Order: sequence, then C-alpha cells, then structure tokens
Amino acid sequence: MPPDPALVAEVRAWLSKVNKDLAAAEYELQANPPFSEDILFHSQQAVEKSLKAFLSWHRTPFRKTHNLVELGETCCQIDPSLESLLRRAAPLTEYAWKFRYPGDPEEATAEEAEASLATAREVFQSVLSRLPSDVSP
Repeated sequence: MPPDPALVAEVRAWLSKVNKDLAAAEYELQANPPFSEDILFHSQQAVEKSLKAFLSWHRTPFRKTHNLVELGETCCQIDPSLESLLRRAAPLTEYAWKFRYPGDPEEATAEEAEASLATAREVFQSVLSRLPSDVSP
C-alpha cells in the first residue's frame, strides 16, 4: 500500500525547510568573516526540522518547541540507534535563541559554527536514511 500522500507532503515540506536552512548556513559560511551566529541558528533549525520530519513520518505528535533534547528523546523511542548522534546534537538547542537578541556578551566562533553545521548535516542525512525515498525533497 502506498504511503498517505498527505503524510508524504508534510514530511517532504519539513525536509525542504531543512535543505533551506542548510543552504543558508553554507552560504553564510562563505562570508569573510563567516556569519557564525546565523550559521549556528540555521544549524539548530536544520536539526529541529529533521527531527520533526522523522516524528511526522512516524505519526508521533510533538509540541511546538525548539528543544532538541525533548524531540531527540521522542525520536529515540522510535529508533534507539539515533541516541548517540542526537546526544551530540542536543547542545545546539541554545542556538535557537542565543545570539538572536542584543545583550549577549559572548561571540560565536567560526569553529563552533562549522562543527554545528557538520552535526546538522549528519542528523539530516541520518534522518533521510531512515525515511522512504518518496519523501525526499
């Protein structure tokens, strides 16, 4: 039986958003100097949306949140083999808001941004490998 077309469209929409976040982060990495804070934000968003795509495919409800720990724990209930990777991705949670508002004295580094982007790519590829090709954007 073919997958529900509405479900395929929903998951594909999440994954399309991930592609846009990754592309934005890649573009910002090319700036001189790189836009590290924006790269961190897009990396967090890519992980978040990848996990929401995975949960959507498995028809597992999730609340409106940026918390990668919460989303990751729910994903691991479906596929425990994701645990190690999602533990490494969990610290990206703070990039959903950190650096987005004035007043933060700390600055993001290019190394931090590159590492976060690499993690986001890895999560995206890991999620894609666990979904049917029908949903690939």
